[in-house]
Amino acid sequence: MELKPLIEVEKISFGYTRENVLNDVSFSIGEGEIVTLLGPNGCGKSTLIKIMLGLLRPANGGVFLNGRNIGEIRSKTLAGEIAYVPQTHRSSFPYAVLDVVLMGRIPHKPFFFRYSKTDLRVAADALNRLSISHLAERAYTEISGGERQLTLIARALAQGAKTFIMDEPASGLDYGNQLRLLDQIIKLSREGYTFIKSTHSPEHALWIADRAILIKNGAIVADGKCDEIITSENLFSLYNARVNVLNLNGSLRVCVPQTICGCAEFGNFSRQTCHSEEALPWRALQEV
Repeated sequence: MELKPLIEVEKISFGYTRENVLNDVSFSIGEGEIVTLLGPNGCGKSTLIKIMLGLLRPANGGVFLNGRNIGEIRSKTLAGEIAYVPQTHRSSFPYAVLDVVLMGRIPHKPFFFRYSKTDLRVAADALNRLSISHLAERAYTEISGGERQLTLIARALAQGAKTFIMDEPASGLDYGNQLRLLDQIIKLSREGYTFIKSTHSPEHALWIADRAILIKNGAIVADGKCDEIITSENLFSLYNARVNVLNLNGSLRVCVPQTICGCAEFGNFSRQTCHSEEALPWRALQEV
């Protein structure tokens, strides 16, 4: 069944100076999809995210939410539809975690307000859904990076938005917290939430995303199912690194740098097969 288009990006071009950072970028995202933006530093991912959030106006083209140009949508209304989870966030003040989550209710409030019982219930429910209720009274400045990231997702849930845009959400997290974050994204997606996230980890896309959009030099070079477009050739084109994309047990896919086997020089792509003794442990894996 084809997903209903939720967000449509049409022929976006943008430049901070005379030179464009994005060139004629177009794609659409359906409700409930997990879409990953992949590309090297400076390719335009963060700029694209800012345009999708309405923080930057494109020189050409537009972004449409349910058929409506986001430039014509009031910021409070847009905040009820799309939530932003930043890459890192460090507060200067030791707000309690519950207070940070309650900030997600601000778009629903007048200029002068007090949090209502409904606001407190919504915030408590968001903490509970992410299994971090025990952090409610902890200072946001004293919890771990992974706990801060989950707190920001809880704030986005309390905001009431069903679409989350995330800029490298796993950056700086330890391995365990990365996996917990990915698990929460999968669970929320099953409830109908939509995720657009950028990452430098192709494996994260392979593990949880429905689609990947590969960006290089401000243009989309591939857009499709992760299993089809996250290939050794495409990763070399993006990152100038030789990586084998391998099947593990017939379903899970992993990325293995060929330099680990000692069979290839970094940045020198070739289709040759690795036959070194060091590569023997990987022969149980099937190259895609």
